[in-house]
Amino acid sequence: MNTVKHLKGSNLQPLRKKRFTFWNKHHLACAVLASLLGSYLDLYFIGKKMYQFPFRPLPEIFSFNIAFTLVGLPILVVVFLYCMSQVNQWGKAGIILFVSLLMPIFEKLAEELGWFVHSEEWKHVYSFVGYLVFLSIITFYFLWLEKQK
Repeated sequence: MNTVKHLKGSNLQPLRKKRFTFWNKHHLACAVLASLLGSYLDLYFIGKKMYQFPFRPLPEIFSFNIAFTLVGLPILVVVFLYCMSQVNQWGKAGIILFVSLLMPIFEKLAEELGWFVHSEEWKHVYSFVGYLVFLSIITFYFLWLEKQK
């Protein structure tokens, strides 16, 4: 096995191994933003009677599903941002579009399981557009934070 050693007289810096990081302070900031946005959007749409969460933790205190908004959504956002950091600009756009297209499907599944109920006026295209905007905001915020390094 051959090993390459750094020359003693060389002015070049030795290459540092890049550490694998799945979670950093920018991911945490974006997870908090996602949780806040998700909470406020849920409060708004529940107040407008557009949808409701029949089964949720602490229903006498919270009208929205805090398990999803405060735990599930931030975890999913961190996974989303990790995937976004692995692709180029077109890949980022593709991931945002793909995830936004998946959300109405997941909503229908949640409705079938009784976790989510929409009003008659609700159209699932609202979810597609909403997640498209939501994920774009999270992505732009993350990219802005990364640029500030």
